[in-house]
Amino acid sequence: MGTSAERSMGLDLTALDAITEAVESGAGLPDVVRAAARALEASLVLLDRTGSVLAVAARSPADERSLLDGAAGVDTIDLRVADASVGQLRMRTRSTPGPALVRLVTTLVASEVERVRAPARASQEASGAFLRAVLSGDLSNPDEIIIRASELGVDLLAGATVLVARAHVHATTEEGWRARVLATAERGARAVVATAIAAPAERESAAAEVVVLVPGGDDAVAKRAAEGVLRELQTSLPGHTFALGRSRVARDPLDLHRAGNEALLAVNVAEGDEERPLLAFEQTGAYRLLLSAMSEDPAELQRFYAETVEPLVAYDEQYETELVRTVEAFLDNDGNVAGTAQKLFTHRHTIRYRLERVRELSGLDVGSTDGREKLSLGLKAMRVLGVAAPTGPATEPGTGAGRVPNR
Repeated sequence: MGTSAERSMGLDLTALDAITEAVESGAGLPDVVRAAARALEASLVLLDRTGSVLAVAARSPADERSLLDGAAGVDTIDLRVADASVGQLRMRTRSTPGPALVRLVTTLVASEVERVRAPARASQEASGAFLRAVLSGDLSNPDEIIIRASELGVDLLAGATVLVARAHVHATTEEGWRARVLATAERGARAVVATAIAAPAERESAAAEVVVLVPGGDDAVAKRAAEGVLRELQTSLPGHTFALGRSRVARDPLDLHRAGNEALLAVNVAEGDEERPLLAFEQTGAYRLLLSAMSEDPAELQRFYAETVEPLVAYDEQYETELVRTVEAFLDNDGNVAGTAQKLFTHRHTIRYRLERVRELSGLDVGSTDGREKLSLGLKAMRVLGVAAPTGPATEPGTGAGRVPNR
């Protein structure tokens, strides 16, 4: 049981020997965590950097759930190797292990996590570099694309589909939520196609955006993979909203660049449609006509948006009003004020007031064919550019609320 000095520090060398043996034998993280639980006389859950469970040593399913939920009496220990975080250990002790023992055990566990997970991280970094090179068009040799993909275990000979998933967090969340979105999206795709790969998008955004490459030439399989990604995200990450776009199958490796733009267009359109968070490129309708503008001359698309809808977006953001939503509803209802009011649960006088504000701000009259066409195209440009329409409680002056503008 160790010397008296060792016992006074809370050290049990026999228990530590069991952990060391599990590490040296390559038994795996579950055995290492079980040995650590015996050494600490505790229930343990080991999580990686994304919050995914790696191993559990609990007395019952209820005990495991309480550890995952961070219930009372559960300590959370960050596992680090040098300055890098490698995961978390959640612990509920049945005795009081000495600080020295806890430190030794967690150091051993952290080192084993780093050893086991390092190859997976290297593979993920390689996948990310490959996807970025392909989707940006930097890789322009089809044979090179196929060879580099095969090095990652991805077969592109039959083709592939690109998915873009976007997540917005709507509740306070802990650090690392973007990594969890990436891991969850990849898990959802691999449940359908085991060789699918994923990487974070390069674009800077408040949302977490993930690009997924689904190998294979079967559109039905790609559709199931997209549905699997959305289902996994919605199940695993409460407190978030999601949009997901799916490209057509790219038969030629050089078409993957085009497929990436298709998936991006689809996710931008889906983000404005609460009823259809998952959208295939074929379902984007007239938005497809703007794909070439998005790819070849985004500045011109941005200028058209600025000349039409951007003043309404800015007004909505400042006053928390709903001019953009009102224009969308008005156009959807073929210019019928009564139908628009019914859809928005708002009085007809309020709708007329908002449409007058639209004319004042944009210079476009919804009563004219030209005004409606330009506003309709401006709304499409907004979606294609990925601009999220602000929403508010209809508190603009004239509706009775009289909200003070944000400063």
